[in-house]
Amino acid sequence: MDSHFDTNTVYLSVFAGAGGEDAKDWARMLLLMYKKYFDRKGLKYSFVNDNTIEVKGKDVYGLLKDESGVHRLVRISPFDAKKLRHTSFALVEVVPAFQRIGADDLVIPEKDLKIEFARSSGPGGQNVNKVETAVRIVHLPTGIAVSSQSERSQSQNREKAMTLLKSKLVKIMEEKHEKEVANLRVRVEPEWGHEIRSYVLHPYKQVKDHRTGLKITKVEEVLEGNLDLLKMSH
Repeated sequence: MDSHFDTNTVYLSVFAGAGGEDAKDWARMLLLMYKKYFDRKGLKYSFVNDNTIEVKGKDVYGLLKDESGVHRLVRISPFDAKKLRHTSFALVEVVPAFQRIGADDLVIPEKDLKIEFARSSGPGGQNVNKVETAVRIVHLPTGIAVSSQSERSQSQNREKAMTLLKSKLVKIMEEKHEKEVANLRVRVEPEWGHEIRSYVLHPYKQVKDHRTGLKITKVEEVLEGNLDLLKMSH
């Protein structure tokens, strides 16, 4: 891992895929699963925004990096009046935090950023305050959007959002072997279709890791945060 990164702090994000309410619910279920896993492991965590969690712990990136990818859920939809089976997708992204490195710090031209402000809302949607402290930043050349609403002030949220943006950009630069952020002109889109793990609740119960071929039947236990079941069975 490049020295630009702090492997003791990561940002874990979950993005709902196609599938309407089912996909949004699946993303919420995954966030809850990870929260319970962090509690089991005694990791410190806090929400940066509604779908991103900052997690801290010794080499937490090594612990969580294999969660990156598309997760697929098969179940009887609670949103379908006919009680039909639905398949939902969500993308999990695990990015190690970008470290401040003095003179070598990543500089992003202001013209490449679109910065928006809004009122913060809590994880349950309730209004936290009436001042526009939440910050959303879009990196125009790549289309990457980040936001922070967990801090009390606009300046703190802007700093947190910039750290998250830099973490994502540096990771992409490393993957594409780019030396300059200005060279990133590819619009980054989530790639669907190559799921790393499937969770089936109907017509049978099974979690399958598509990378290792591992299959276990304790789906509910995994969703309750016992991800070690997947590691122990390797």
